[in-house]
Amino acid sequence: MNLPGVAADANYQLQVEDALSVSRFKRVVFVDAARAIEAPFEMTEVEPLAEFAFTTHSLAPHTVLALSRELYRKTPTAFLLAIRGYDFGLGEGLSGRAERNLEAALGHLAEFIRPGTAATRRKRARPRTRKNL
Repeated sequence: MNLPGVAADANYQLQVEDALSVSRFKRVVFVDAARAIEAPFEMTEVEPLAEFAFTTHSLAPHTVLALSRELYRKTPTAFLLAIRGYDFGLGEGLSGRAERNLEAALGHLAEFIRPGTAATRRKRARPRTRKNL
């Protein structure tokens, strides 16, 4: 996706340091693979929630937002784009179904972030933990 004013970053897991990155933007979209959805993808709004798990090696999007608010006094509008995946084994590539879901999600994302277009239907998300995705 080559859109002016859009930055992308890729992480295997969200970390405490991501709060600084998030704080630099007005709107953020977290993208992750998901098992617990039926649709090819689902986009939900994420609210900050300071919820820390046993480990701080991996954080949920709502926790990164809470850290951004607490540490940098910045809380961007944030969304989670969950893309339905099927095979999550180590070394697995994208299945045909997952690849189609990814293409559909990327099309939606391109429209969502394109300047001058209204965000399509949004629904508030309950904070999710990584195990639920």
